[in-house]
Order: sequence, then structure tokens, then C-alpha cells
Amino acid sequence: MAILAQLITSFISSAGFGILFNAPKKVLLQCGFNGMAGWIVYYLLVENEVDAVAATIIAAILVAMISRFFSKLYKTPIIIFNVSGIIPLVPGGMAYNAMRSFVQNDYIHAVQYSAKVMLLAGGIAMGLMFSEVLNQIIVKTSGRKRRTQL
Repeated sequence: MAILAQLITSFISSAGFGILFNAPKKVLLQCGFNGMAGWIVYYLLVENEVDAVAATIIAAILVAMISRFFSKLYKTPIIIFNVSGIIPLVPGGMAYNAMRSFVQNDYIHAVQYSAKVMLLAGGIAMGLMFSEVLNQIIVKTSGRKRRTQL
């Protein structure tokens, strides 16, 4: 039952952010699906005791790969799918707790929260970047094979 709630809420948050981001109406469901897929991978990995940063990187790679697929399929800029898909992975609640701890002069917890937020945000960036590098490698190597076959 918890997984169903995770699926529904992550879909709604991603599709809703697609609306805020002015994504075309024809791709709102895909934006929601992308965020839902990334979040459920993250959720399942964390539930199976994988480190949150590693789970974030893997989920971000998946989001970027799905974004590339949808952008080619629907002839829409990839950024629309990337931004909507990454939204569930953004550690906003933890960033709030970090700022609240700073305001309350609880610097030990504030630094711990801040470090975790930076690691998770870096994991998102690394996942997006790694997926793009992987895609470029595939494109370059498949292009060379075609030239040699002709």
C-alpha cells in the first residue's frame, strides 16, 4: 500500500510541476511518469538499504534516460522532462530542516543536514551528467560502426 501511495504522489508532483513549468499539455502524463519512475527506483533502493546518495544517482540516471527517450519521441526539449522528473528527488524538506537548524542555533544538526543536501544535489547533477556522457559515447561509437560498414 505504501508503494502505491509513493507512485501516486510522485506522479502528481511531477505532472503538477510540469504544469508550473509550462510543459505542453500533450506531455504532462509523460512528465508525471518520468518523475514517478525515478522516485520509485530511489524509494525501492533506499528501502533495500542502499545509500541515499547512490540511490539518487541511479534514479537521476534513469530520469535522464527516460527524458531523452520522451524528448525524441514527442519532439519536445529534453529539459521539460528532466526538470519535471527530477522534482521528487530534490531534497527540499532536508534543506528546510538545515535552514531551520541554523536559525535555531543548532549548528551540529544544521551542518549535518546541509552536507546531506549538498551530497544529494550533487548526486542529481552527477546522474544527469553521467547519463548524457553515456548517451554521447553510444552515439559516437554507433556512428563509427555505421561509417565502417558503408
